[in-house]
Amino acid sequence: MSYKCFAVDVIDKVASIQLNRPDALNSMIREFWNELPQIVRDLDRRGDVRAIVLSSTGKHFCAGMDLAVFASDDNALAEPQGPDAIKEMGRLRARLRQSVLLLQESFTAFEKARMPVLAAIQGGCIGGAVDMVCAADMRYATADAFFSIQEINIGMTADVGTLQRLPKIIPDGVAREYAYTGRRMSAARAKEVGLVNEVFATQEEMLANVNEIAREIASKSPLAIWGTKEMVKFTRDHSVADSLEHIATWQTGMFQPSDMVESFAAKAEGRDPVFPDLLPNPEEF
Repeated sequence: MSYKCFAVDVIDKVASIQLNRPDALNSMIREFWNELPQIVRDLDRRGDVRAIVLSSTGKHFCAGMDLAVFASDDNALAEPQGPDAIKEMGRLRARLRQSVLLLQESFTAFEKARMPVLAAIQGGCIGGAVDMVCAADMRYATADAFFSIQEINIGMTADVGTLQRLPKIIPDGVAREYAYTGRRMSAARAKEVGLVNEVFATQEEMLANVNEIAREIASKSPLAIWGTKEMVKFTRDHSVADSLEHIATWQTGMFQPSDMVESFAAKAEGRDPVFPDLLPNPEEF
């Protein structure tokens, strides 16, 4: 299937989602918000995909929301037009809230996916792009990369995930500094505060290393990886006590010895373990 904003491929159980509008700095047009969650859901539904690498093309990773989206009168953020359009303020504001929640879901799809998402970032990661990569499991960057919570510089509050996720990735005060000022965070600073795991000299080197990590993840039990992702995500937003209860309940249903038996057998036989794929997600009841 072809997309306007992305190129998608799956090789050896690792999916590549690549932003593919370099001439427009990979800015987020209307199609972006519809295509991305659908791509992630489709990959997740398959059952054979065990890791996703999110990357980009051109000089910059992503310039954030395309301003044309705000100017258009036929998108979810626009007020209804025409003689029959409802103008009552309460209904209009309720519709805008629904629209923002819809945009948020485009990135929350990363967290809902059963497999880890690794973001490989080159050049500018601006505005909505920061919201996007904060929803990934891990982030990696080139030496020339930078991050900017651009919304504050254009007179708005970021509303698609940065302010909710970033303070749980990096120190709270550091997140506030960049959120309040809109300053650029360099790749070196991003690694220093824990926003990115590693910084690479070139995009080629970065992608080679990130794909190697993705392949290593794909070699593990996909059920164990899914459970690990679920536990880390749950723990982020809950107490230690609640999280211990959650893993105990998860293990009651999900822990099966067959993958452990295969791991031990493979080690004894000097080979790589082979684990079954996850079952495809049901498309309907």
